[in-house]
Amino acid sequence: MGNQQVMYQINGKQFQCPIELSVSILAGRWKTTIICQLLKGKKRYGELKKGIIGVNHKMLAEQLRELEEAGIVRRHVYPVVPPKVEYELTERGEALRPAIEYLIAWGEQFGTPVPVADEDDPPARSC
Repeated sequence: MGNQQVMYQINGKQFQCPIELSVSILAGRWKTTIICQLLKGKKRYGELKKGIIGVNHKMLAEQLRELEEAGIVRRHVYPVVPPKVEYELTERGEALRPAIEYLIAWGEQFGTPVPVADEDDPPARSC
């Protein structure tokens, strides 16, 4: 038996390495912060936007859609007026918890916490 190269595929894209696949899913300025917020439980769109300092509507919507396409986030639309939409992690998204918690701890070793200017009571920490 020879060395057979294996490729990894998701949503029609192929990757040489599972790390490359993982990074491609999580790449994006706001994706890990969105995941951190959803690790705390279901959130409505407005709650996510308020809890992520600096994100604009276009980027939040785009990155939520990409996480949904990757099977990390589930979007639930309620048939009410005005529209109510909630986001939560899927089982696949919840499986990221240990990795995200490790990355939080790892990042805290290298950074110095800086207080955020008061913007109508911003969240204490995004993650």
